[in-house]
Amino acid sequence: MDDTADPTDFPVPRRRFLGLAGAATVPLATSGRARATPQPQQSPPVPRGPAIGLDTVAGGFEQPIDFAPEPGGDRRFVLERTGQMYTVESNAQGNPFIDISDRTTPVEGEQGLLGLAFHPNFQKNGTFYLRYSAPPTDATPEPYSHTAVLSEFQATDDLSGGRPGTERRLLEVPEPQSNHNAGAVTFGPDGYLYVSFGDGGAAHDAGTGHVQDWYGALDGGNGQDVTENFLGSMLRIDVDNRTGDKPYGIPDDNPLVGEEGLDEHFAWGLRNPWRMGFSDGDLYVADVGQDRYEEVNVVEKGKNYGWNVREGTHCFRPNGNIDSCPTETPGDVRGGERLVGPIIEYPHTRDDEPIGSSVIGGYISEGGVDALDGQYVFGDYSIRAGKPQGSLFVADPSQDGLRSFEKLRIAGANNGELNAHLIAIGRDGDGELYALTAGGDLGGGVHRLVPAANARNGAATTGGGNRTNATGTSSTDGPGFGVLAALAGLAAVGVRVLDR
Repeated sequence: MDDTADPTDFPVPRRRFLGLAGAATVPLATSGRARATPQPQQSPPVPRGPAIGLDTVAGGFEQPIDFAPEPGGDRRFVLERTGQMYTVESNAQGNPFIDISDRTTPVEGEQGLLGLAFHPNFQKNGTFYLRYSAPPTDATPEPYSHTAVLSEFQATDDLSGGRPGTERRLLEVPEPQSNHNAGAVTFGPDGYLYVSFGDGGAAHDAGTGHVQDWYGALDGGNGQDVTENFLGSMLRIDVDNRTGDKPYGIPDDNPLVGEEGLDEHFAWGLRNPWRMGFSDGDLYVADVGQDRYEEVNVVEKGKNYGWNVREGTHCFRPNGNIDSCPTETPGDVRGGERLVGPIIEYPHTRDDEPIGSSVIGGYISEGGVDALDGQYVFGDYSIRAGKPQGSLFVADPSQDGLRSFEKLRIAGANNGELNAHLIAIGRDGDGELYALTAGGDLGGGVHRLVPAANARNGAATTGGGNRTNATGTSSTDGPGFGVLAALAGLAAVGVRVLDR
């Protein structure tokens, strides 16, 4: 499939940026020959935005995959995909807060420890939730890959550590493939827990584990089904109550309560929602695309976000583009609901220049970087020419329609690039944002976004990991993404954590 996008598909920024306009001139020859014709300067595929710095606060990780602050406390926590949960202060060399690696699957594809959410009353009840990949159970159909598990855990009385023996499984969802697992979990302002599920894996929303749906142009797909399973959907549950024999409650106003479909559903039509979070009361969800487009959605109750009928704002067909496709479901499918488009979209390439490959969701910035204040910060995992080169982007959330966005420049880094895979974006209790990286110059680390003048790139670790060199960038002499890729049985070149 052709990944090259029509430039008209790319949102045009509203502001003009210094250095993007004008032309590059060719130097005059000394022989008196005629002056060469000025050549137009090639604009970057994403307009350049402000410069920001990175202050590395933790390192030595293989693949830090999620980040969460302690409600009512000062600690910040990081998940390692191999099954451990650490405080930022301990880096990855200290004793983990909890280690559940004995109950996860081998780390391959997109499996592992994937999501963390603290109960809002953690200081009183010591409760937190982990989403991870577990081996198949007796209820897992053949030849499914594994079981997606959402579990509740209790901390010790002094909240100094988690107790693995207190695990209470809330959800066990059979996963047909090893990829498209999503995995992010978060509490909303309403006090309910939001749980993301990808479409079940494999390309084209097809193959083992994909059920029949209303869209006849493709052979089914979980994203457009709400009756057979939870895949391709956002769930919302009440962890403080019980409904019937379920280990959790169902909010009365969930959209399918009393209607056809599974009551846990909050929204659907998602492919692989990778990282999400609430900002200003809105749920921002990044949804990794197939071959051409990445998207960010504001997910609302009862809405259908289009996969696998549409990829972003474009019609989807596995074997090529089509000019037309439905914009809503038939009248006999939940009354003819509209397929909701994203607020941000970008192609994988523009004018043959790469932009990204797997979108990473983020938050509206409320921290100490004035250049980002009130802006939505997100990014892309990205690999280019076989090397890690993630990106951080920024968009104005107050715009209407598809938001334009810019690429942040990283102060003190080679060519202003991140030069590492971006795995996730975290936010602490003060609204400060963090980039979680693996591989490349930064290795497995957690880096606070700071003003450019305060950049301190390079992982601050103890006992190995990445060490800062004189240029402010880091060398990777410790465990990094390559080690994790080998553990996962993935290719060392061209590996994608967010596997299509």
